[in-house]
Amino acid sequence: MNIHDNVFLVTGAASGLGAATADMLALAGGHVVAADLKPGDDPRFTWVACDVADEASAHAAVATATATGLGRFSGLVNCAGVAPGAKTASSKGPHPLALFETVIRVNLIGTFNMTRLAAQAMLDNAPDAEGERGAIVNTASVAAFEGQVGQVAYAASKAGVAGMTLNIARDLAPSGVRCCTIAPGLFETPMLRGLPQAVQESLGGTAPFPNRLGRGPEYAKLVKAILENPMLNGETIRLDGALRMAPR
Repeated sequence: MNIHDNVFLVTGAASGLGAATADMLALAGGHVVAADLKPGDDPRFTWVACDVADEASAHAAVATATATGLGRFSGLVNCAGVAPGAKTASSKGPHPLALFETVIRVNLIGTFNMTRLAAQAMLDNAPDAEGERGAIVNTASVAAFEGQVGQVAYAASKAGVAGMTLNIARDLAPSGVRCCTIAPGLFETPMLRGLPQAVQESLGGTAPFPNRLGRGPEYAKLVKAILENPMLNGETIRLDGALRMAPR
């Protein structure tokens, strides 16, 4: 699809990968509805407060994307997520069940909630020259495949996102709506930037090449490629510099 003059909804748009994606879409001529729990202030975007796992909140975000009057609502990019850590069992006790539920709620249920509502809205679009009505890009993580110590909730949530990608693509294929997932490695995000510089460099150094942390615009470039290439569908794509995570 063409990004120019189409409308795109980006969750987690106030920071990190979501902010980089929103910036890319705006620079490519797209109209961005930027959703976040705490909306930002970039005047290029239409901001909406959104809890991705809340049905009414998600409905409102999708309704904003379809009602902007700026163009066809053609794409959703799910970047909202949380990543607290806890072991399954330890000297501190068992993994808090409420924490596990929160991570699943935001990362997995939230991703599916936004996906199902955005896809339903896209079914009303007239198909373009390729027969396409829309595209959805979700965000997993290499932790879906190589979760580290203390990442059981995060790994489970991201494995779920990766696991439902092909199913969603197959469900929506007859209607001309695509779905792909990006599984980033270690990227410069607010969570990692809060660590000491030496720790950041050590983590980045575990990637074979580039031997550093990934950057938001690099994630956004892959989003752009997925949106613009109609043959990319039903796939989870690792974006990790050949990184394979060690246990800890």
